[in-house]
Amino acid sequence: PLSLSLSLCGVDDVGYLAVANFGRTEVIDNTLNPDFVRKYILDYFFEEKQNLRFDLYDVDSKSPDLSKHDFLGQTFCTLGEIVGSPASRLEKPLGGIHGKKCGTVVLSAEELSNCRDSATMQFCANKLDKKDFFGKSDPFMVFYRSNEDGTFTICHKTEVVKNTLNPVWQPFTIPVRALCNGDYDRTIKVEVYDWDRDGSHDFIGDYTTSYRELARGQSQFNVYEVSVTCVTLLSFSVESDFTFLDYIKGGSDVFVPHYPQSSQDGFISSTGNPSQSTSLHYMNPYQLNAYAMALKAVGEIIQDYDSDKMFPALGFGAKLPPDGRVSHEFPLNGDMDNPYCNGIEGILEAYHQSLKTVQLYGPTNFAPVVNHVARYAAAVQDGSQYFVLLIITDGVISDMAQTKEAIVNGAKLPMSIIIVGVGQAEFDAMVELDGDDIRISSRGKLAERDIVQFVPFRDYMDRTGNHVLSMARLAKDVLAEIPDQFISYMKSRGIKPNPAPPPYTPPGHTHHHTQI
Repeated sequence: PLSLSLSLCGVDDVGYLAVANFGRTEVIDNTLNPDFVRKYILDYFFEEKQNLRFDLYDVDSKSPDLSKHDFLGQTFCTLGEIVGSPASRLEKPLGGIHGKKCGTVVLSAEELSNCRDSATMQFCANKLDKKDFFGKSDPFMVFYRSNEDGTFTICHKTEVVKNTLNPVWQPFTIPVRALCNGDYDRTIKVEVYDWDRDGSHDFIGDYTTSYRELARGQSQFNVYEVSVTCVTLLSFSVESDFTFLDYIKGGSDVFVPHYPQSSQDGFISSTGNPSQSTSLHYMNPYQLNAYAMALKAVGEIIQDYDSDKMFPALGFGAKLPPDGRVSHEFPLNGDMDNPYCNGIEGILEAYHQSLKTVQLYGPTNFAPVVNHVARYAAAVQDGSQYFVLLIITDGVISDMAQTKEAIVNGAKLPMSIIIVGVGQAEFDAMVELDGDDIRISSRGKLAERDIVQFVPFRDYMDRTGNHVLSMARLAKDVLAEIPDQFISYMKSRGIKPNPAPPPYTPPGHTHHHTQI
């Protein structure tokens, strides 16, 4: 008899690995190819590294103590690895027993549906009751959803149609969840008013309906008597709102953050010689510097969503060998034809090697590297790839106007920019590029989307030296906006996710049950 145990692994408040047993599957008798039915419901956060551990046991008794049963193997992964795999299905080898092949485990994930539909509808009315002494009415409608306790909550208000007894209101779109909380038979109350400038709007009448009735569309069922007149539903349509995970599940290349780690080397006076401990690039043999820590924190999460784990890594603001020319767009691995590095460890290795061969030098121009990623993104605008540029900087920037223009142009493309500021400098220019308070503009043209997220590294340094927790917080803050930026691009271009591949069916089975 076999049983699978799921544990959630994380870091506790003092930085040690913490493991919490989350649940166990049912026991399946007499098989070497179990297909477990029990599902685990987990909250998914793109911006966090959610570590999981799966242990497989041969159950020998009814004892809940796992030490009483035979351990058959274990595997580790992150929730992001499962979600980011083709069809959100990940196959991992089981290990943990020296010198023995323990088989494989297949893990799959699916997003729980929570009424993601939005309804678009339009209404008109005929011969409304005249409420204004000197003219016709200025009607508007207010929609309320009913609550479990019998009260009502306002969920939509139409525009005011001025000076008419026969209004035709503009179509409006509302989440079905907001309209009826996903209960298609729940009462929806609609009140009709005549607008008054002083706010004392005159009540004309009301009617009730339900989502199920409205979904019938234009028909005799959707003509409602209000006082001495009728309100009529002219049109009704419903459309699903796609989520970030819908796109991820539609194919492994839907979200491929080819992310150039642009190691902003800056003026030699501001960053110093990498061989000296005063430099921000100092290579301490016992501890990663701020550049490397920021890269590792963000990269280890985001790499789960790249199908080949190969990342172009660029540096800028340095003199290159052999002739000492200043470059603002050079490959960290020294290979101009193939700047790709294998995983985050490959980027870190290339970064450390580049510090030994290049001379840090100003001026520091951001625009070339932003435009470099924009060229990648401009070539793939069908939604199959999305690019994330990570810039790690000491805050010095020599081409602010050109960088603003590059960001405004990049806002039209499938790309986002993360900026991490290291050192003790003022980061006013980086805050301006972030555009949270004032949307960035160039030559009088506003950025179509907000695609930049900036955080200062120093805000996340733990005085106790606990870098694991502090870097987890940094990654969470800089990555939290990526899914919304991704969705905003897809919606603005009318791009829908590809259909998910058919669910996995294990050999000899007709139904797929194994899920988390």
